[in-house]
Amino acid sequence: MNRIVERILADTKAAMKARDKARLETLRLAMNELKNAGIDKKGAQGLTDEVASPTDHLDEAEAVAVLQKLVKRRKDAAAQFEQGGRADLAERERAEAAVIEEYLPAGLGEAELEELVRAAIAETGATSMKEMGAVMKAALARAAGRADGSAVSAVVRRLLGS
Repeated sequence: MNRIVERILADTKAAMKARDKARLETLRLAMNELKNAGIDKKGAQGLTDEVASPTDHLDEAEAVAVLQKLVKRRKDAAAQFEQGGRADLAERERAEAAVIEEYLPAGLGEAELEELVRAAIAETGATSMKEMGAVMKAALARAAGRADGSAVSAVVRRLLGS
């Protein structure tokens, strides 16, 4: 079992004991998404072994990707609720996103991100925007869940556009 899943399980028990309903619901949601991703991976790979938990099929990077999607969904929903005049629901979505973000690796700073993208450009030998896809693939692999795709894309566009 990977470290993220172990932490979520431990924190779920702690939230139950503390009777922290909002945190408990968010952690259960995250675990369900991780389990579903494990089941999907198991089915896609045709695995037939009887493992205690579907999350055992996920490695650390895959778990991070699942949690990043959850955070993105929460932030998008918060923006939609804000536009619709539902500040109460928007705040709830932001609170859920904050809980899930606790389990993600620390993000990269602007300077670190630029350095990472420069290394990806050098690795791929890209010289124009036509090669942005290859640079993005290399940069996102190097970022390993520590940077948002849109932030990486902005830096790649800025560096390749010049």
